[in-house]
Amino acid sequence: MSSKTKPLPEADIHALMRAEHGDPFAVLGPHETAEGLVVRALLPGAQHVAVVHSRTGWPLSILSRHPESDLFSGLVPAAEARMGYSFQVDWDTHTSRLEDPYRFPFVLGETDVWLLAEGTHLRPWERLGAHLREMDGVKGVAFAVWAPNAKRVSVVGSFNNWDGRRHMMRLRRECGVWEIFAPHVSVGDSYEFEILSAQDEVLRKADPFAFSAQLRPDTACVVQPLPAPVKMPEGRAAANGRDAPISIYEVHLGSWRRKNGHEWLDYRELADTLVPYARDMGFTHIELLPVSEHPFDGSWGYQPIGLYAPTSRFGTPGDFRHFVEAAHAAGLGVILDWVPAHFPTDSHGLGRFDGTALYEYADPREGFHNDWQTLIFNYARTEVRNYLVGNALYWLERYGVDGLRVDAVASMLYRDYSRKSGEWVPNALGGRENLEAIEFLRRMNRVVGIERPGAMTVAEESTSFPGVTRPPEDGGLGFHYKWNMGWMNDTLAYAGTDPVYRKHHHRQITFGLMYAHSENFVLPLSHDEVVHGKGSMIGRMPGDEWQKFAGLRNLYGYLWAYPGKKLLFMGGEFAQYAEWNADRSLDWHLLEHAAHQGVRRLVRDLNNVYRHFPALHELDHEARGFEWIVHDDADQSVFAFVRRARDGAFVVVVCNFTPVPRHGYRLGVPSSGSYREVINTDGVVYGGSGVGNGVVESSPVAWHGKTDSLSISVPPLGTLMWVLV
Repeated sequence: MSSKTKPLPEADIHALMRAEHGDPFAVLGPHETAEGLVVRALLPGAQHVAVVHSRTGWPLSILSRHPESDLFSGLVPAAEARMGYSFQVDWDTHTSRLEDPYRFPFVLGETDVWLLAEGTHLRPWERLGAHLREMDGVKGVAFAVWAPNAKRVSVVGSFNNWDGRRHMMRLRRECGVWEIFAPHVSVGDSYEFEILSAQDEVLRKADPFAFSAQLRPDTACVVQPLPAPVKMPEGRAAANGRDAPISIYEVHLGSWRRKNGHEWLDYRELADTLVPYARDMGFTHIELLPVSEHPFDGSWGYQPIGLYAPTSRFGTPGDFRHFVEAAHAAGLGVILDWVPAHFPTDSHGLGRFDGTALYEYADPREGFHNDWQTLIFNYARTEVRNYLVGNALYWLERYGVDGLRVDAVASMLYRDYSRKSGEWVPNALGGRENLEAIEFLRRMNRVVGIERPGAMTVAEESTSFPGVTRPPEDGGLGFHYKWNMGWMNDTLAYAGTDPVYRKHHHRQITFGLMYAHSENFVLPLSHDEVVHGKGSMIGRMPGDEWQKFAGLRNLYGYLWAYPGKKLLFMGGEFAQYAEWNADRSLDWHLLEHAAHQGVRRLVRDLNNVYRHFPALHELDHEARGFEWIVHDDADQSVFAFVRRARDGAFVVVVCNFTPVPRHGYRLGVPSSGSYREVINTDGVVYGGSGVGNGVVESSPVAWHGKTDSLSISVPPLGTLMWVLV
């Protein structure tokens, strides 16, 4: 059958040919007319087009080309066409069978449209982005993208010659989402969105919800299945709890270890090497610097573009999931650094996504980070908050990670963060707090708590903002933990001071206990402390070689004894000399030397003791879990305290921050009995001088307000931990 049809208005044809038509579904595909059912197809490069029955291949019609265009149309028997049709296309050099994307129904359901418009869709990643679907018996991919101010949006990719005329999308005006079902598209196909802005700019953008992306410098996304949901493994919730021993090994995957001197290990190789290493070292969790796709290696992942895509630097999404599963099988939790504060200005990213400030604040006084030259998410937009909240839940539900450490929270909380007077916009109440960001963080933590109970969220928050780890219903932000930046700064300043002068800085150690239980703290010796000219942990220690190693061991003993969960950046566990360089491997050859081996053995033993004795972790966040014994011996730079468990069991800790041993040091203790050293950072096995005590009997000599006391030798630059035998 062949029949000419009434031609489309020239304006429609020209708009289609220029890829400027804002409503292609209104003219392409099947349409009832007074003449009958008309099918129209825009097929650039086609020579002849026939309509055939989808299942049988029987010819139904020959379409006619509209003059001076690539638009074909013709009448088609309605009854047969409604059973499904496809195109038989002659491309001059070959023929192919194509399904018509414009004959398929809506991609989004009405409930999805409503929730997306409202900004309350808990799992927007189940609908937006690229999803493998089967519609009317045809396999393909359903694409959907939020771009409410665009004049036209097309999906372009390897399946359509990157031609924006081939898959122009339909706008769901209620929610500003463009959608289309693209037949024949499958796993591994690359794609982007081509957007015509209101200013007639043609923008090529990566999918904000892409599950995979090409490795830089390529910018396209890659069709991948939505990962299946992951149940939280038995015991993981308890392992993330406030009373659990949490010792975190912070890792940058690209520089932990390399093969052949320069090549990255992939996720599966890391599962075979990093996971058993962290387990054998006694850590309870691995924290990864951001694994979301990012264009610039030098950002370490902190300037992401593909928030839903594990970086392809180390393999596929399936490979990353294998890594998480391997960690869980080894009894380790996985925490991801997560960046909802800002994003880079790369042209294929979120910036001016549809030609307008869509994801970012329009006013640069609100929307541009001068420090990082990045754009700030517009937390006032419900769709943006929904995008970010959904992303948090995505990593927890679909990859089964145990927690998220939220980067740069302080920059989100304050509108005047790193800005001078006049360079920022007050909130609606005239204040400096970003009320919309605060509400976003509360909602994110509330959703995580309800939808993924047992997962943890951790705030890197460097100010004294109140209630970071208090529940939202009590006026807090709702995080489970907060990095204790005050403790970190004071402790590293003290540890870097020559021991001769430490007595003048005694308060840098004692002051932290004034607020140690005001939040649920993690004690971080993180990557931020070994870059940008700060040197390494061992490099911060004053004195000669012996004192440096003794000082570092002492610092670690103090860290593991102090109230709060623990975090140590890779390389710190074996006293890496060089400042961290993300472009090369850690200096594993240092372990050929006894001093470095000793530090690593100490960290392993500290982790094992920390996990074994509940007094060192069970009441981390409660004042009753800590008691000073000695806090005023500034002249000798000695500190002593008790850590307690719920059942009354305790560990006594003594720290000497001078290189002078203190023999015959009398120490009040909570109870009479025999006391055994479980940690001595000056042990010979760690590279120390071996000043120690073994088992010591208490005496009924009142001291430090206690009825019993010990007479002990406190090693130089050493920490001791004691328990009752």
